[in-house]
Amino acid sequence: QLQLVESGGGLVQPGGSLRLSCAPSAFTLDYYAIGWFRQAPGKEREGVSCISSDSGSTTYADSVKGRFTISRDNAKNTVYLQMNSLKPEDTAVYYCAADFLFRLNVDTVQALCVMDPYEYDYWGQGTQVTVSS
Repeated sequence: QLQLVESGGGLVQPGGSLRLSCAPSAFTLDYYAIGWFRQAPGKEREGVSCISSDSGSTTYADSVKGRFTISRDNAKNTVYLQMNSLKPEDTAVYYCAADFLFRLNVDTVQALCVMDPYEYDYWGQGTQVTVSS
């Protein structure tokens, strides 16, 4: 069964940092866009960031711009989400997911990624991030 595995979550004080990792269990990430999503209790799952298959395109939610950085290391078959300056409102379960549909910006002829969770095909089980003093 194709699945992703997240790691790196935990409890951190406001202003602290965490780095989440996402690795697949039975396939290589090279050809797929990867997204990070989060879901807080009582809220809908929301897109946090995504990265295209070639790392040429990244997107961030407004709430995390300037604080979070997504990256991928295809040699290690891993995607990362570096989270700095964490706030209590960042508390959520964080999920990574793979989009198996290749998406192309026809104007720039560049691979891209999307932030709609319904466009993603395979998901991890999630890792809890709690920001609290």
